[in-house]
Amino acid sequence: MRALTQREIVDKDFKTKLRGYDSEEVDEFLDLIIQDYKSFQDEIDELKVEVERLVEELDETSKQSDYRVQSQGTNQSTVTNFDILKRLSNLERHVFGSKLDEEDSVEY
Repeated sequence: MRALTQREIVDKDFKTKLRGYDSEEVDEFLDLIIQDYKSFQDEIDELKVEVERLVEELDETSKQSDYRVQSQGTNQSTVTNFDILKRLSNLERHVFGSKLDEEDSVEY
């Protein structure tokens, strides 16, 4: 079922019969319907614009959030890698340090 337009409501002519409705009363009622229809259509149009704006805002916020998560992940992995290398260096010095010192003294 397709939606009526304001113009279709205004242009609609009803045939009169011997015991039909009062055409002035029908016209007055249709005028009220047109006013309501126009106000609802205006509200729908405003809401569509608002939805588009909110979707764009959500997309932008989502992109910013993704960027923050990625940059935080990079910073954390850099710090973690640095900590691992530092610990590994300390461990090598501790384990192999005495052996390296002994080998250096034997060779000379």
